[in-house]
Amino acid sequence: MKRAKGGDCVDFYGAKFENGGRVGAMSGVEDICCLITDNGSYRPEATFSLRSLAERLEKKVGQKVHPVSLLHSTKISPEKLDGVPAEIFEPFLHRMREEGVNRFMVTPMFFGPSAAIKEFMPQRVEELRKEWPELEVRIAPCVVEPLLENDRRMAQILVDRILETKEREGFARPAVALVDHGAPRIGVTEVRNHLGRQVREMLSEGDFSEVVACSMERREGDEYAFNEPLLENVVGMDGFREEVIVSMLFASPGRHAGPGGDVAQICEEAAESYAGLRWCMTELVGGHDGIVEILAERFEQGMRSEPVRWEEVC
Repeated sequence: MKRAKGGDCVDFYGAKFENGGRVGAMSGVEDICCLITDNGSYRPEATFSLRSLAERLEKKVGQKVHPVSLLHSTKISPEKLDGVPAEIFEPFLHRMREEGVNRFMVTPMFFGPSAAIKEFMPQRVEELRKEWPELEVRIAPCVVEPLLENDRRMAQILVDRILETKEREGFARPAVALVDHGAPRIGVTEVRNHLGRQVREMLSEGDFSEVVACSMERREGDEYAFNEPLLENVVGMDGFREEVIVSMLFASPGRHAGPGGDVAQICEEAAESYAGLRWCMTELVGGHDGIVEILAERFEQGMRSEPVRWEEVC
């Protein structure tokens, strides 16, 4: 079995920003190239969203942050991206190597410990190091850490979006389906469930009848049953046949979370079976100011971490 090593941060969740919050003032970080990374998408809107997050994070931490997806986004025509091509992880590293850069720090725009961040990226870094031994890549923690029960910042972002939607739609006492993409790693689903519990505690039962955490999709097989329930089975079940708010645990629009995307299609299909069903999706979390506060903290933790390694263990 293999696992990623590294990324263990000094003063892991208690460090404070130095020099008024400007991480760039920390000693020895001037030559580190900083990225914010998502999974990537074939939709231009997702790349624009990542670019916006990079700009906002850059202003917060006082250091250049490059928007670089892990995969996929280079398939988008630059004409659809204001003439600026999207960048993805490995080609970006090689381009920066030509400029003499060997040290990188990645801030993941991933809510939980996705295989993309915990497995794929460390594996690729280790492979690159075979012919580029000077390469160092630090990976900051993901957005949510379920062990920190008192940290409700991500849940508060979701609650803010839910309250905005309730007021906008004029709902009386809606049910809430908190939906993520679904994942092959149970740790990601544990983040979903953790946020679902926090959101339920933060929303008044007098104003919101139910809160159920669910996933948009899952892989086949009993080993992935932890993703249940699926959104398609929640919207339309008892308690979810009248007013339903779909709380979107997605950072950016794309083929899943964007207008007319997979989540919307699932809800539209359910509405065809229940004439009284009124549903609405919340705004995505990437545009909320609070996400930048969390990412800035993760950024600092990443800067203080050790370079990631991928090694074989028993």
